[in-house]
Amino acid sequence: MICTSKQSVIRPATNGSDRSFCRKNPPGKQRSLFLPSTKAQKNPKTIISVSKPLHISSIETLAIVKPLKKSLITCKAYEADRSQPIESNEIKAEAARRVKIGIYFATWWALNVVFNIYNKKVLNAFPYPWLTSTLSLACGSLMMLVSWASRMTEAPKTDLEFWKTLFPVAVAHTIGHVAATVSMSKVAVSFTHIIKSGEPAFSVLVSRFLLGETFPLAVYLSLLPIIGGCALAAVTELNFNMTGFMGAMISNLAFVFRNIFSKKGMKGKSVSGMNYYACLSMLSLFILTPFAIAVEGPQMWAEGWQAAISQIGPNFIWWVAAQSVFYHLYNQVSYMSLDEISPLTFSIGNTMKRISVIVSSIIIFRTPVQPVNALGAAIAILGTFLYSQAKQ
Repeated sequence: MICTSKQSVIRPATNGSDRSFCRKNPPGKQRSLFLPSTKAQKNPKTIISVSKPLHISSIETLAIVKPLKKSLITCKAYEADRSQPIESNEIKAEAARRVKIGIYFATWWALNVVFNIYNKKVLNAFPYPWLTSTLSLACGSLMMLVSWASRMTEAPKTDLEFWKTLFPVAVAHTIGHVAATVSMSKVAVSFTHIIKSGEPAFSVLVSRFLLGETFPLAVYLSLLPIIGGCALAAVTELNFNMTGFMGAMISNLAFVFRNIFSKKGMKGKSVSGMNYYACLSMLSLFILTPFAIAVEGPQMWAEGWQAAISQIGPNFIWWVAAQSVFYHLYNQVSYMSLDEISPLTFSIGNTMKRISVIVSSIIIFRTPVQPVNALGAAIAILGTFLYSQAKQ
């Protein structure tokens, strides 16, 4: 049906979601509007009055000479206002996490440097490493018992199975701790830590030949600078001592087994890093005490203590207390950081810790270092860093 309007031209206009035909003054001639035919209309020339807008609910069947253009404005639902705060919160959370890890690392390194300084001072005046190691474990155990009793820290929920799996870890930890203390009582702190930077070599060798694990070629190649650097540093050490050297080597081997036993025995255990190390210290103290009495004994301790007090004065007591407290704190922070970072990041942090200890001990104790000796230390530490990257 063809509808014509003699007085106005009908044009589509948008009103909300409907289409309406509004009146527009004609330029002088008639225009046709094609509408679909309906059976109800009999007069083919019916004129539509458009004194008011004609609203049509749908125009899908409406045929117009000039096709209607699609609306340029599209309204769609989106979550821009909501997604922006979420993304911003994630960025803030990641930044806060990095700051937290940075604080952990800085605290870990600082506490370790302070411990090594006071530990060396104590051992210079009181050369009894077995008692010194025992006091370090005893102080940490006492601190954690007080924190549990005062509810400053929630006590861990353990059972007999937990302590059985922890026992081999504690044995290896005890051996490594005593061996490192014996080493520092005989040689410079810097030399002990240079040799201890070779721990990755022991880790790969033990894992390969005893556990049957395989590693990429890059891991094996990274051991070359570690072994070569440690050997160069040992040969050129001015105050070389075989007992000190062997103590550092035994410490490396013991700590490798400690890590292996810890990974195997602690899978699925829900004990935090801080409480885990507290339990480890208590069990190690239980293991170490009878051996310390047997090797050195109270009579030697009494004589050495009197000599140290007469030589140093009351400050010696402060040195013993400081080395014991800082030993526990730096280990506790290192175990807490393991809850927040990956083993690779922890390995890199441990390498940087050794650098800070070596440099600070050389400066404070004025340790004479030859250029070749320093070169060996640098090569060994570089190899440790390459090893951590190759294992990624």
